[in-house]
Order: sequence, then structure tokens, then C-alpha cells
Amino acid sequence: MAEERAEEHEAEDLPALTEDLVERVLEATEAGDAALLADLLEPLHGADVADLLEQVTTAERREILRLYGREMDGEILTEIDESIREEVIEQIPADVLAEAVRELDSDDVVDLIEDLEEVQQEAILEALDETDRAAVEQSLTWPEYSAGRLMQREVVVAPQHWTVAEATEFLRSEEWLPDQFYHVILVDPAYHPVGYVTLGKILSSKPDTRLTAITEDSFRTISARQEEGDVAYAFNQYHLISAPVTDDDGWLVGVITIDDAMNVLDEEHEEDILRLAGVGEESSISDSVLETVRQRLPWLVANLFTASLSAVVISQFQATISSLVALAALMPIVASTGGIAGTQSLAVAVRALATRDLTASNARRVVLREIGAGVVNGLSLAMLLGVAGAVIFGHPALGLVLGLAMIVNQMVAALGGVMVPLTLERLGLDPALASGTFVTTLTDVMGFFAFLGLATWVLV
Repeated sequence: MAEERAEEHEAEDLPALTEDLVERVLEATEAGDAALLADLLEPLHGADVADLLEQVTTAERREILRLYGREMDGEILTEIDESIREEVIEQIPADVLAEAVRELDSDDVVDLIEDLEEVQQEAILEALDETDRAAVEQSLTWPEYSAGRLMQREVVVAPQHWTVAEATEFLRSEEWLPDQFYHVILVDPAYHPVGYVTLGKILSSKPDTRLTAITEDSFRTISARQEEGDVAYAFNQYHLISAPVTDDDGWLVGVITIDDAMNVLDEEHEEDILRLAGVGEESSISDSVLETVRQRLPWLVANLFTASLSAVVISQFQATISSLVALAALMPIVASTGGIAGTQSLAVAVRALATRDLTASNARRVVLREIGAGVVNGLSLAMLLGVAGAVIFGHPALGLVLGLAMIVNQMVAALGGVMVPLTLERLGLDPALASGTFVTTLTDVMGFFAFLGLATWVLV
């Protein structure tokens, strides 16, 4: 017990990756002091070492790996961002890499190698023993981004007719068991999963209790071909801890645990944020200048063309603008406020689509709610800007035009923020991919058109 308490205390005192520690690491690296570098990095969690490698420059990363490469382990490799993973693996000694991957579960090995070049994949596979290699290669035969790629092959299984005593004896006698697992999966004679039992239930039940009498109600199976996004949704929706994976014939082929499912959920949320910003779904601070430009320039070019639509609208009202110069100063207010409102509505809609809270069954209610919110927001802003415009410019009619344009554009922004991602979803496209560009263009064009059109009608 004393040793366990000491280990827990030591785990709680793990140092964090602070700015001061990063500076000391870089100083040790620059001095070529491998011993000091090892002393600084050894207490860190693998995720912190991975973060460090992602934060430094390419030259600094190479020097750190040169000095510390022989200390790399599998946990660090799995935590490293995909954008630099290949670069890091290339610089690790072959024997160190082999030892590191042997520590990993099959799902972590699959995640590690699936995006690498074939030569690197083969190097890692050769480092595995025959059984582990076969398991990884079989996982790689499933479609990309499927449950088959996400699952681990190390599964703790028991026949459905066993008792708690038989299961306990089995667990105590087997040495191959995973370091961490949550359920013992029950199978029928055809090796189809029929339920699972938590370790807690096994430990707290009487020895003669049948395992089938203490199974969990949350049990559900996942097809190996199911998309990993759907898997993550199921874990989040039904509060799963783990779930057995079956092949096309219903046979048990693996298990997915909550940590892997939540990683997928985090990645999807991250991709949505990056796509909404138009910077590419795999953008990272570790990317080179050319890679960053490659990911961002296409969207900037697309935005250039969409922005030109606003210029076309404005050009149709040159005479109106010339007759009342104040219009030129007030136009951006209407457009930018509409853009913000559209982004607010868009963010809520995309998030709701991702979590499946926004569906065809409630889309009409959500659209009407957004329109209602747009009307109220528009009226509130119209009163503020209308009065301000009339007082500042001494032109009550100008304040009226500004207020009416604000109401129109707030309604358009609220409606577009929901309808654009819904339409993209209906067309089978990612609603986060281009929604931002469409909504911004819509609010700009309609904002300018409403404001200048009303000004032409009322003021000129």
C-alpha cells in the first residue's frame, strides 16, 4: 500500500510543460548536453514531450531527437501531431522505434502508421511479433476512418455460460491481458458477442453467479465498417465505456474503448473549427510556410470572388452614394453586424448538426426561432443605430434607412446561418466546409443591397 501511495503521489507531482522548462530544454539542446536534456524530459508525461516537439522549430526538433532519440517511447509517438509524426519517426533509431511500438496496443499502432509512407509502415510492422503484426495488418484492411481502424484487437472474452468464479480464475491466470480494460465480453459458441460484464460487477458478485445474470444494460455492438464519427456519437450519446466490434458475419473482431472514441470526437470538433475558419482540416502550428499557404490560399481566392459580388452591388448605387457621402461611412456597419450575427447562427447550427441535435424533424422550428431572434436583434439594433444616425448626421430619414436595413440584414443573417449548413448537409457535403464563406457573402451582399436600396428609395 505504501508503494502504491508513493506512486500516486509521484503521478500527481508530474511537472507541467512551462515556458521556463521549454527554455531550459532548448538551452540544454543548444549546449549538446544529452544528460541534462534527459533529466529535464524524463519526468514529463508523453503528451507534454509531444507538445514540446510540436512547439519548437524544425532545426530544434531535429537536435532534440538527436540527443534524446534513444529515450523515445510508444506513448510519446502516439501523442505527436500527425503533421510532424513522419519527420520524428525518420530520426528515431530503428531499434528504439521497434521497442517503442512493441509497447503499444494494436489500435495505437494502426493510428501511428496508417498515414505514414509505405517504407516506414513496413519498418514498424517488421518490429512487431508475428501475432501483433497480423492483428495490425488485419485492422488496416478495414476502410479508413472506420471502426475497424479504431478498434484494438486485444479483447478479454469469456463464454456466456461461465460463472464469476471461472471468470476470476481466468483473469488471474492469463498474462496477455491488456494493461487497461473495462469489460469482459461474453460470446456464444459461434463467437458472437451477446453481452458484457464490468470488472466491478465480477469482483463484487458471489463466485457461483452466472455472468449472464450481471451483464450491463448499455451493451451494444458496433460494425467494423461503421464510420468512426458515428462510433464517437454512439459513445457520447449512450455513455458507453467500451463496445465490441463485429465483422460482416457478426463475429467479434475487436473492442473500442472510450478514450479512442473521445479522441475521434475531439478531432472532429477541431476539424469543424478549422474548416469554419477556412484554414484546412489538418492545419497545425508545426506546418511550414508553404504548407500553410497551400491550405489557406484556396479559400482566400474563393473569398476574393465572393467579395467581388459585394463590389458589384455597391457599384450599382454610385449615384446614391455620391449624393450622400455619409452612406459610404455607414455601409460597413450594416454589413459587419450582419456578418457577426450570421456567424453566431452558423456556429450553433454546425455544432447542432455535428451532435445530431438539428435534424429534418426539428429544422423548421429551429429556422423559425432564428428568424424570430433576427427580428428582435434587428429591432434592438435599429433603434440604437437609427437614433444615433439621425443625431450624428442630423438626418432623421438617414436614421430610418439605417434602422430598416439593419432589421433586414439581421433576418437574412439568422436565416442564412441555419439554411446554408442545412442545405450543404442535405447535399451530402460537410456543413462546416464552406458555410462561413457563403454566409459572409450573403450578409455582405444583402446588407449593402438593403441599405443602399432603401437609401435610393427614401433619400434620393
